[in-house]
Amino acid sequence: MVNLKSSLQFLVSGIFCISVAVSNTVNAADRDSVVVRSIYSEALTSRIAYNNLLLLCRQAPGRLSGSPQLNTAVQLTRQFLLEAGADTVYLQPVLIPNWKPGQTEAHVLNGNRKVALHALPLGNSVPSPAEGITASVVEVHSFDELNALGRERVSGRIVFYNRPMDPTLINTFAAYGRAADQRVSGASKAAALGAVAVLVRSLTLASDTFPHTGQMRYQEGIAKIPAIAVATRDADSISCWLKQNPDVQVFIKTTCRPAGDTAGYNVIGEIRGKNPAKGILLTGGHLDAWYNTPGAHDDGAGCIQSIEVIRLFHTLGIRPEHTIRAVLFMDEEITQTGGRKYAQTATLEKENHLIALESDRGGLLPIGFTFDCNEKDLEILKKLKPYFEPYRTDTFLKGGSGTDVAPLRSSARILAGLLTDSQRYFDYHHSAYDTPDHVNIRELQLGSAAIASLFYLMDRRF
Repeated sequence: MVNLKSSLQFLVSGIFCISVAVSNTVNAADRDSVVVRSIYSEALTSRIAYNNLLLLCRQAPGRLSGSPQLNTAVQLTRQFLLEAGADTVYLQPVLIPNWKPGQTEAHVLNGNRKVALHALPLGNSVPSPAEGITASVVEVHSFDELNALGRERVSGRIVFYNRPMDPTLINTFAAYGRAADQRVSGASKAAALGAVAVLVRSLTLASDTFPHTGQMRYQEGIAKIPAIAVATRDADSISCWLKQNPDVQVFIKTTCRPAGDTAGYNVIGEIRGKNPAKGILLTGGHLDAWYNTPGAHDDGAGCIQSIEVIRLFHTLGIRPEHTIRAVLFMDEEITQTGGRKYAQTATLEKENHLIALESDRGGLLPIGFTFDCNEKDLEILKKLKPYFEPYRTDTFLKGGSGTDVAPLRSSARILAGLLTDSQRYFDYHHSAYDTPDHVNIRELQLGSAAIASLFYLMDRRF
């Protein structure tokens, strides 16, 4: 039986030491197509990346900044990078926040009925008083609606933000962005009118019983009140009950709390380029995940794909001119300190990044890339599209990149993001539903291969 991996290694290494006779008959574009094909073949016939994702999610679920699980994830992924064949693996110290989610109890009091809610505190929320909070509820769908009620109808009550993500928007990230203000700023907006707590409808297009948590921020100078995410089915039920009985009350008791900053680490691995002065091709994801989730799509997949890029170059014997670097960032979910620390260090060390790409749209079917760059570079990149057409990953858009690589905007020539078919992404996002069994190994590896292929082609043309 022919060993597929050995054959691919032989094929790729042969491309880089090809004989004169063959080079006269095979042009560079054909050779590059063969290498890209070998990258996809190796990725799609290996289970290493998926097995690593399983290990990460099972051994380090709930790896929020400051948690023991995140420390476990750092050591796990450091080992993954070493096994992938990185020339260098190191940890970059970062001071990260340490917020403890504690315990949550929430239920609706509707007449003689007491109905438990699927609810969790939003990140950075203050706790309730030790005895909890019991108060009547006022439902709103926007800040304008809240302000129209005024202090008289809000003070002493729990504000229930129940604006869903817009299902008519095909771009689910746009739908998420338009609904996220109530989660991020809703507590302070309500507290300014005397509210005692807020409930926020989970940001997902799914109808489920999984509360989807996420970050919120308090406005300075305004009282801090507890902020709770409730599952979409519970949100629908509360709204229905309020229509039948405006005197419905909710009980909330939480023990979440800040615990000061603590030490964390960006995990970095690289394959040194033959001509490192040409710069760095960076691929990354964020290693932290919310306390209630294994974090398979957000963003275990992006971290594993970045490690896989290192493995694909190493396994196939591709020695690039540029340095290929994988960065697993700390603390994307709360204060984004990992990305800022990396950018600050890169500036101090005068590092030259040709591209900084982030994979943070889930391990879903890749459809292309977004690029934040000048028009001249975008035209060069667009000439690479034919290599991706056979793999249906040829949507190249001018657009955003990712939270962790954004601080490199002033120093990196190109920022980029892996673009996926995101219709199902927010079913999983920030919830206990984000488990590795909801990651398709083929889709995961199509993403790994797409990033590796882009870097291979860019290494040859820039």
